Amino acid sequence: VPIYKRQEVLVKITVAAEGLMTELRALGVSVKYDDADTKKPGWKFAEYEMKGIPTRIALGERDLGNGTVEIARRDTKEKTVVPLDKAAAHVHELMDVIQKNLFDKAKKFMDDNTHQADSYEQFKDILENKTGFVYAHWDGTEETEQKIKEETKATIRNIPLNNPQEEGKCIYSGKPSKERVLFAKAY
Repeated sequence: VPIYKRQEVLVKITVAAEGLMTELRALGVSVKYDDADTKKPGWKFAEYEMKGIPTRIALGERDLGNGTVEIARRDTKEKTVVPLDKAAAHVHELMDVIQKNLFDKAKKFMDDNTHQADSYEQFKDILENKTGFVYAHWDGTEETEQKIKEETKATIRNIPLNNPQEEGKCIYSGKPSKERVLFAKAY
């Protein structure tokens, strides 16, 4: 996003931005240069953050004079000033760091909100007092699934592909079960 007040400054910024975009694209990074003058930079920053763009590069007249760019991360809200000639490599490395950070955060949230139930009472308690998924044994019949849904409003959301096979008893019917499935309520 260029930061400018005069048109002649925009021309200089565009030249520098095009060079940076060429370097980024050569590294396989998707880039958009938003030089539209219908919206202010702050509006553009908020718009791209809402769209999920992982990094934002701001380049202004002062940055050009210093040979730097400002790089903002969406995942941590951290802003860093980086030399313009090192910006492409920095952004390229940052993509992997941001991907790992977002994945780890989502995995932790999922793990923190996935509970295991070994009885129907425990199952209902978890559904009433916590949020997220409940791992529980199920006998594999539609009738049991339907009765659980009628009584608790919870349905099977997933039978994981790498689900560990373990002998157990269905939390509702008490019949033998070979694996746990993920239940959850729809809100």
